[in-house]
Amino acid sequence: MSVDAKTVRRIAHLARIAVTDDEVAPLQGELNAILSFVEQLDAVDVSGIEPMTSVTPMAMKSREDVITDGGHAREIVFNAPLTEDNYFVVPKVVE
Repeated sequence: MSVDAKTVRRIAHLARIAVTDDEVAPLQGELNAILSFVEQLDAVDVSGIEPMTSVTPMAMKSREDVITDGGHAREIVFNAPLTEDNYFVVPKVVE
């Protein structure tokens, strides 16, 4: 697959990048080189290899899902300048 000048301009437009006529040819070469590299990666046989998210094995750290004592709403809003029914009252920002 190769990229032509029209495609380079379209990609630049979609990326909101200003590209002059002098810059199109070098960008075309760079994009074609990138696509050539991706085509080389397509040739690699990866059957039997599990997908991975990292090069080092990692396990998610998790904690037990336990119920906490909660019920501290009054203490939480105690120093607030303005509260209503244990909620913070703040000025309206959006009209």
